[in-house]
Amino acid sequence: MRHTLSVLVENKFGVLTRIAGMFSGRGFNIDTLNVGPTLDPSRSRMTIVVMGDDAVLEQVTKQLNKLIDVIEIEDFRDNEYVDRELVLLRVNVDAQTRSEVMQICDIFRAKIIDVQPKNVAIELTGNESKIEKFLFLMEPFGIRDLTRTGKVAVSRRQ
Repeated sequence: MRHTLSVLVENKFGVLTRIAGMFSGRGFNIDTLNVGPTLDPSRSRMTIVVMGDDAVLEQVTKQLNKLIDVIEIEDFRDNEYVDRELVLLRVNVDAQTRSEVMQICDIFRAKIIDVQPKNVAIELTGNESKIEKFLFLMEPFGIRDLTRTGKVAVSRRQ
């Protein structure tokens, strides 16, 4: 099972290293990790996706709470948050396939950000399901390169 955690931390040197070290030292696996600033420049928000059952989630949460630079941990449950991921990929195209790739991009609201004679670079944002469907449709053309940001999430609470 995948768990999405939002972790508010002090924006200090070494915080990411301590958190990553806690995960590796305890044998927990981070599926995705994304870190960025918040409105308060003294704090950062980490979105961490962890694989494991509820017992693993409980242990991860307990261990994170022990770290001095961790301010708040929020476990996002289904329908309690919205999330997005950014994907940049380069896909092979030729005169016959270019228009088909462009049509699929239009359907998924993806942007073509670079055009070369034999490939195009594409930018897509969306939830994990949308990203996976788009990548599945791009595979037959030949994906030359791919990079993903990992999930970022925000609570739906008011």
